Amino acid sequence: MSTIKSSNLGYPRIGENREWKRALESFWNGNISEEELIEKTDEIRLNNLKKQKEQGIDLIPVGDFSLYDHVLDTSATFGIVPERYNYTGGKVDVDTYFAIARGVDDAIASEMTKWFNTNYHYIVPELNNAKPTLVENRALYFYKEAKEKLGIDGKSVILGPITYLQLSKGYEDSEFDQLVDTFTPLYVQILQELAEAGATWVQIDEPIFATNISEDVLAATQKVYETFTKEVPGINLIFQTYFEKVSNYEAIVNLPVKAIGLDFVHGDSLELLKTYGFPKDKVLAAGIVDGRNVWRANLEEKLTVLETIKQFVKEDQLIVQPSSSLLHVPVTKTLEQKIDPVILGGLSFADEKLQEIVILTKGLQEGRTAVEANIKQATEELNNLQATYRSNDQVRKDIANLTAEDAVRHLPFAERIKLQDERFNLPLLPTTSIGSLPQTPEVRSTRTKWRKGEITDQQYEQFVNDNIKRWIEIQEELDIDVLVHGEFERNDMVEYFGEKFNGFSVTEYGWVQSYGSRCVKPPLIFGDVSWDKPITVKESVFAQSYTERPVKGMLTGPVTILNWSFVHDTTPRYDIMKQIALALQKEIEALEENGIKIVQVDEPALREGLPLDHAKWDEYLEASAYAFRLATATAEADTQIHTHMCYSNFEDIFDCIDALDADVISIETSRSHGELVSTFEDNTYTKEIGLGVYDIHSPRIPAVEEIKQNIHRALQTIPPKQFWVNPDCGLKTRKEDETIAALKVMVQAAKEAREEQVALQNK
Repeated sequence: MSTIKSSNLGYPRIGENREWKRALESFWNGNISEEELIEKTDEIRLNNLKKQKEQGIDLIPVGDFSLYDHVLDTSATFGIVPERYNYTGGKVDVDTYFAIARGVDDAIASEMTKWFNTNYHYIVPELNNAKPTLVENRALYFYKEAKEKLGIDGKSVILGPITYLQLSKGYEDSEFDQLVDTFTPLYVQILQELAEAGATWVQIDEPIFATNISEDVLAATQKVYETFTKEVPGINLIFQTYFEKVSNYEAIVNLPVKAIGLDFVHGDSLELLKTYGFPKDKVLAAGIVDGRNVWRANLEEKLTVLETIKQFVKEDQLIVQPSSSLLHVPVTKTLEQKIDPVILGGLSFADEKLQEIVILTKGLQEGRTAVEANIKQATEELNNLQATYRSNDQVRKDIANLTAEDAVRHLPFAERIKLQDERFNLPLLPTTSIGSLPQTPEVRSTRTKWRKGEITDQQYEQFVNDNIKRWIEIQEELDIDVLVHGEFERNDMVEYFGEKFNGFSVTEYGWVQSYGSRCVKPPLIFGDVSWDKPITVKESVFAQSYTERPVKGMLTGPVTILNWSFVHDTTPRYDIMKQIALALQKEIEALEENGIKIVQVDEPALREGLPLDHAKWDEYLEASAYAFRLATATAEADTQIHTHMCYSNFEDIFDCIDALDADVISIETSRSHGELVSTFEDNTYTKEIGLGVYDIHSPRIPAVEEIKQNIHRALQTIPPKQFWVNPDCGLKTRKEDETIAALKVMVQAAKEAREEQVALQNK
């Protein structure tokens, strides 16, 4: 009998109704104790495991659950805690763990950035002067828990040493080999303790190998895994990659491990397999179901691919699994009651993807006839979805006729900025915020009442207007130079537009984790995108009517809307991006017609979408820059276009940032301790820029001197005339008192820095 196994790489942490999020925030707000937090999250974790067992998954991941972030968990495992948190050794306690992620009064949070090309954010490990030791074998704890409480002989999940170190900061390249040698015995200890407890399979996640790695890193990897196999021979190691094909395919598949996990959804792993084959003594863990999108798999096509893969391995040396952890998709579609039934039939969230894995495994083992009914149902539902795809001939014609000139503003920046300076007459180092203001419990509950029909449209609009007016007054009292309306009418910066543009649909419970307890609900794109009527004009005009200061119109850019949506593959992604850009172009024109002359078009996901394969970079960056320029091309010369980006390695996309031709960009720099400024030291940037001067993801209130230090660091490279002072991201998640206090400090710091610069200029 065939022993092909089904497997999962990771499961969403948040719970079907975001119970995880609520538990975390209740603890942070002091409403539940640490003991209650652990009790609630234990329940969620065990329920996740039960569901996977009930689905019939053979290799169930254990240890993938986290209280905040799996990279931070790895740091805590080895006692990697920055000195500013006064850690004295031993197991990292819960308060210290959250302090690293969120900051405390006397210590800023660690840097946060995107997990490869996803919208998930991880906490960057700081290895400065670190003395790693195994302070807690989390993998062992979770393995024993699953075995003892649920009878599950789980597959332990560990973030691999090479990926962990490559994602870390605080060391020189020349120190890499030494760090590898330091961490290797600690990993060996984890594996030995797992083996002693009876573990047979361990998944070591090494997604860094889906990027372009160096020969030195590859050599270190060979050495590490030779040590693992030698020191822990009784355990089956899965070297797990995902998100793209692996670089150095031949070297990777010949590493001394039991199994190699490859992504057969993203990239061209199948072609590599056909070209170079696969070692006969290894298990191939084939990621065949898309772990990052929500459209159901074409089971017939997937089974055909698996049958091809099967030709390259022995009968008992194949594992069927998702392409990546299911962390990146919602939990279950069974809660969706309002969505079009045809669209619902075409969806597959985490639980449904597990079903697909089990069906494909059975079909591969027992033959297609064993799953004929499942294949037929999937095919029918996919055909129904395809038949309802909302095509728009005019939009497709508009896209086909686009030229390079259609994405160019009428005047170059050097001439535009003169007109803008004359119009706005802003002071040196002008202050602004990024867009959203606190979405208090009252704001969220009122929106919920409105959606449920418990209050009228008029009552809801009045509530939103009252909040806008109050915050315009607050911003004026704080003496901020360029104001925002606060986005109180918006649930999310992408979902909001998904509800308004043609070609989109939205879910009720399609939540995924972005960072910490922050969850987002990506909309679904399954049609050609177009604009019907103004979306943001009413609230922007209302806000502007209460102040003489400029109020920014707030839009989400085409690249971010695309990257933060679940896109059906009927139309090429870059065509969809252009469609969104044309829709936004009409919205900008509508804002201008109503007197809004500063428009921010946010692109926080631009860097995130950069392909892991460097060979694909140019195409993506050119398409992204074109789409942004297309959205803003018809703006009048004295309309100032802003954009915002956050938590990314910007040196990779500097040329693209410049090519956006935005008048003002704002970029996160507070958590990276000003390190981002070095990008602008090495490159000439002539437009205006705000490097976020304080971290909005932390509840702590920065000091005036702390913000001034960030300003001074930036002014060493960026001329004062080009520099704006702003927080590093939107303030939606912060409490009102925190927000007002932090903005007050920011404005004071900007004024003091402004006075210093004026004094210098007058010398």
